[in-house]
Amino acid sequence: MRKRALLALLLAFVFLFTSCKSGNKNPDQNQPTKENACTIGMSFDSFVIERWIRDRDVFVSTANGLGAEVNVQSANGDVQTQITQIKYFIKSKVSAIVIVTIDSDALTPVIEEAENAGIPVVCYDRIVRNAGCSLYISFDNESVGKAMGKGICEKIGKGANIVKVMGPNSDYNVEQVMNGFDKACADYELKVLASCNCDEWKPEAAYDFINTNIDTVKEAQAIMCGNDALAGEVIHALAERGLSKKIYTVGQDADVEACQRIVEGTQLMTVCKPVDKLAILAAECTVKLAKGEPLDNAVSKFNDGKHEIPYIAIQPVAVYKNNIDDIIINSGFHRYEEVYMNVDNKQK
Repeated sequence: MRKRALLALLLAFVFLFTSCKSGNKNPDQNQPTKENACTIGMSFDSFVIERWIRDRDVFVSTANGLGAEVNVQSANGDVQTQITQIKYFIKSKVSAIVIVTIDSDALTPVIEEAENAGIPVVCYDRIVRNAGCSLYISFDNESVGKAMGKGICEKIGKGANIVKVMGPNSDYNVEQVMNGFDKACADYELKVLASCNCDEWKPEAAYDFINTNIDTVKEAQAIMCGNDALAGEVIHALAERGLSKKIYTVGQDADVEACQRIVEGTQLMTVCKPVDKLAILAAECTVKLAKGEPLDNAVSKFNDGKHEIPYIAIQPVAVYKNNIDDIIINSGFHRYEEVYMNVDNKQK
C-alpha cells in the first residue's frame, strides 16, 4: 500500500514538472517576433544628391529608436528598379513603405498596389501623383522657389536677363519650385534667355549646358539652378571663363560645397531645408502608420491630382553670406571649419 502511494506521488511530481517545463516553451507575448515586428521598406531615387545620405541616416536612426527595422534600397535613378523594389516590399509584407520617387507618375500603379494590400505608403519629399498615398511629407517647395526668386530679383532688379537650369520634368517638385520662383519674379519682368532640364538631376548635364550655350549665358545677370549640385557645375563652367563672380547663381539644399561657395562669393544664396527635422518627423509618422495609429501632425491636405491626402510641409530658410553663421553653423547643419575651409581670415 505504501509502495502504491509512493508511486502515485512520484508520478504526480513528474507530471507537474513536465507541465511547467512545457509551458516555458511558449513565446513571451511582449517580445517582438519577426511576424509582429515593425518593418519599413525605404526606396531612394539615388544618392547622387548629397542630402539624401543625411536623410537616410537620420530616418533610420529615428525609426530604430522607435523599435522599427528599416530596409533601405537605392534605385540608382532607374524607375523600373524602384518599381521592383516596391513590389519586393509588398511581397515581403512590410509594415510601411517610404518612397523618394524618381518619377512622379510612373510609380502610381505600384503605390496603389501597396495601399490596396493594406501597406501604408509615405511619399518622402516628392509626391507620387494620383496614387492616394497615406502621407506626403516634404518641404514647402513653392516657398523654396519664392526664396530663390526673391534672392535673384532683389539683386538684379527689373528687366534683367536670367537663365534657368532645372531638375527633370519627371520630378513634380521641379514644377512646384518653378511656380514659386515665377510668382516671386512676376513684377520684375525678367527675360529668360535659355533654360534646360537636367535628367536624373545629373550635375554634368548643367556643366554641358552652360558650355554649349556660353554665348547666351554671358548675357545673363543671374542663373537659377534647381539645386546646389547643379549650381556647382554651373559655377564650375563659369569659373573657367572668369565669370563665376559676375553672374549671380542660386540653388537649394545648403550642401556644404554650396555654403563654401557662398562665403567665397561665387554663389549668391541657397535655400536651407532642415533635413534632420523632416527625417525625424517622417520616421515618427511612418512608425505610427505602420502601427495603425493616427497622424496628429498631418494637419493639412494635398491634392495629388485624384485624392486629398494627408500632407505635412516644413518651411525652408534662405541662406546668404550675412546669415550663414546663424542658420547653418549655429544650428549644427554644417561645421564652421567645413564652411570656411577655403576662406582666410581677411575674407571673413
